[in-house]
Amino acid sequence: MAIKCDMCGKTLRFGNRISHSKQHTRRVWLPNVQPTTFMIDGKAYRANLCSRCIRTRNKVSR
Repeated sequence: MAIKCDMCGKTLRFGNRISHSKQHTRRVWLPNVQPTTFMIDGKAYRANLCSRCIRTRNKVSR
């Protein structure tokens, strides 16, 4: 599964982990991407969506 939201395009984010001694080491933040099936005009589509897009889609479809 690709680590990218098909709707908003959210992907990996890079930065630094900073310890108490201020030592910097690289780290990665991963988006919460889930495989989702949804209906558009009676036709089922599959997509990888982040949790924010899933919640927004549920709000709009009601």
